[in-house]
Amino acid sequence: MGALDGVAARVARGEAVEFRPRGHSMVPLISSGDRVRVEPVDPSAVEVGDIVLARVAGTTYLHLVSAVDHARKRVQISNNRGRVNGWTGHPRVHGICVSVGGVPRPRIAGKARETPRP
Repeated sequence: MGALDGVAARVARGEAVEFRPRGHSMVPLISSGDRVRVEPVDPSAVEVGDIVLARVAGTTYLHLVSAVDHARKRVQISNNRGRVNGWTGHPRVHGICVSVGGVPRPRIAGKARETPRP
């Protein structure tokens, strides 16, 4: 089980989650240890340039959407250094990054699903 699998499970259940991912593949958009907030997402609303929490080929990533094929209900996931992780189906796109370090991400309006209130 990878480091992000637990986060993905919580987001898939409808929770908004804040955490500090580790790694350098998303610099300068996300630096290692930045606080990010991920909320459940409507996968049909994601666009190229969005940062999503998605499972690709058995690994969960917080990476960029680099291409969309909504007709086939899938998106392509890549890091911010040009490496393509692969295509994944809408059911494996669990959440969208809505803020990094407390700063809202651009173009997220209408993409996050309503999260249940306690």
